[in-house]
Amino acid sequence: MPTQMIEAGNGVITDEVRAVARLENIGVNLLRQKVALGSAVILKNSKKVGIVPVGIGDCLKVKVGACVGTYNKKSIIRNELDKVRVIEQAGADVLCDLSMGGYIDETREEILSATKLPLGTVPLYHVAKNALDMESDISKISKDSLLNEIEKQCLDGVDFITIHPGITKYLVDKLSSSQRLIPLSSKAGAVLASLIKTTGVENPLYEYFDELLEIVKQYDVVLSLGSALETAHVLDSCDSIQYLEITVLSELVKRARKEGVQTMIEISGHVSFDKIPSLIKNIKEMTYYAPIYANRIMPCDYAYGYEHITSAIGANYCAYSGADFIGCSLPLENTDAVSNSAQLKESIMCAKVAAHCTDLARYNNIAVDMDYNFSKAKIEFNKKEMMNNSIDKSIFDRIDIKKDKNPITLSDTNCASKLYKKYFE
Repeated sequence: MPTQMIEAGNGVITDEVRAVARLENIGVNLLRQKVALGSAVILKNSKKVGIVPVGIGDCLKVKVGACVGTYNKKSIIRNELDKVRVIEQAGADVLCDLSMGGYIDETREEILSATKLPLGTVPLYHVAKNALDMESDISKISKDSLLNEIEKQCLDGVDFITIHPGITKYLVDKLSSSQRLIPLSSKAGAVLASLIKTTGVENPLYEYFDELLEIVKQYDVVLSLGSALETAHVLDSCDSIQYLEITVLSELVKRARKEGVQTMIEISGHVSFDKIPSLIKNIKEMTYYAPIYANRIMPCDYAYGYEHITSAIGANYCAYSGADFIGCSLPLENTDAVSNSAQLKESIMCAKVAAHCTDLARYNNIAVDMDYNFSKAKIEFNKKEMMNNSIDKSIFDRIDIKKDKNPITLSDTNCASKLYKKYFE
């Protein structure tokens, strides 16, 4: 079965392109052209039915992703399914299963059955867990174990997978002599760097990239080419190693597009606020305007306990600078602290506000209409329309209309809008 990219290049407007264009309120031919060029992708495994495809990229609204996943043997699948419901209710666009421990296969299968949101995974996490659990040796990760796991997850129905083929043997050697405060912070990067350092082999995800393409192409699974050499301190951001990895990824984008495989670039880590625009611009140009997934970009490190806000600030600037898809962070993202539903919802809302501000600044029709309609309802004291155009309708559940007819004002008698109406109109 041809992929969305191949079909679009042949002039075919697929059902998925029609569905996304309708949701985004843009022309179907415009979206088809973006998909054909690779500047937009559509998340939907070709073997799945009953899910709403999601478009990411040029001319589309900024999308928000949220994560679940089992992290150790104590993790309970039911808790992750509860998080899935919170994520859906909060209005995230995409779901990511980052399970690294416990019942990984079972968790993924349960999540796929429980949601219609597109699902992304990191197959390397399961392969690394198996190598460490069975052999206590990261060097047991092989080409076959990686490709088999990727094919299994594609067959299960995941819509995109994050892989890290950009961390090559050459870059691991460069990393050893770097002046970074924290040389590695990516889990996937640490696994692959350790594999390369221990065995002396090339990164299998890079060396056997063509075979990997043949697998994902069968299912039209989108490849998210992740940065394994992200920086963990703002003073290290945008160093030569980071850009060398992006150069490798740009080569792989070309190879993937030649085979009709949809790709996007995933970046994360700590990036100095002033360097965000140039980083996004350079990645776009180097990767031929592939969609960018800015996943937890932190402009500072010391705001411990408020990482959902720090991440939203970084995400907003990334999106305004050209990123197409942003991730949300929990208040204590880099700890073993267990999140609750309220924290998860709040983190998603922070990211949604960041995405909406960007869409508004880009004059996206849907975002402009929502903002305009909310403001109009506010000056008309129309709670129902305010709720319909609000980012979080549940806020209005706390308001007792019978007790306070105009809860949106600080004081009925001193409300600016009421005074204007009384004395000017």
